[in-house]
Amino acid sequence: MNSPHSTAEAVTAGLPVRHGFFTRRGGVSEGPFASLNCSLSGQDSRDNVLANRALAARSLGADPACMVGLTQVHGTEAVPVETPWAPGAGPRADAAVTDRPGLALGIVTADCAPVLFADATAGVVGAAHAGWRGAVAGVLEATLAAMAALGADPARVVAAVGPCIGQDSYEVAADLRDAVLARDPGDARFFAAGRRPERWQFDLAGYCAARLRAAGAGTVTVSGLDTLAEEARFFSHRRRTLAGGGPIGHQISVIVL
Repeated sequence: MNSPHSTAEAVTAGLPVRHGFFTRRGGVSEGPFASLNCSLSGQDSRDNVLANRALAARSLGADPACMVGLTQVHGTEAVPVETPWAPGAGPRADAAVTDRPGLALGIVTADCAPVLFADATAGVVGAAHAGWRGAVAGVLEATLAAMAALGADPARVVAAVGPCIGQDSYEVAADLRDAVLARDPGDARFFAAGRRPERWQFDLAGYCAARLRAAGAGTVTVSGLDTLAEEARFFSHRRRTLAGGGPIGHQISVIVL
């Protein structure tokens, strides 16, 4: 195990509350999980993952016992959180919202888009896991609706799309493109010609941002950071797949009132 005084590295996005899109740097895990792996569903030591999550929480001034995660399933469920639950015991959902000060909402990703939301006036925050399936199905709109149920106004919401796989790195086949276009043929603008026949390059971050704007989010930003391209900073499921498989870590994105 690395030094317990490691510093968790995070990217911020100008949200009006405490938040961080954490990178893979600054944790205690080793090997393919080096070093800030925050996924409890992989093969990394549970103790290391909990230590990494605690590092992330403390770097935002949050109590590690008050940071919650979800059992992410690439769906559209957005759950309100009133009290923390045990690590690894989160509900099957892909977004969480809260109006409780001190509760930290965490989302783990390794190419999918982490999206953090805040309405500082209402005192409501949210966090969503947006892979292409969840984004197409409406997880981002569901998050805004769940925040509105707690008193948020979508027009005041600041939403930030964090580091995810970039368009130049994200070659997709017809099944993904067809699923996106079946909902709205106009979304062809998020696809560029691929490097191989019958392949396209999908702009996941741009697609998420457009869905958020169409849903009425007041301010939307995109990090522009590509998780596959920046191996030293981010875990990437696609990078692991292209390398032939093996263990993989996940970074965490956290927001707290």
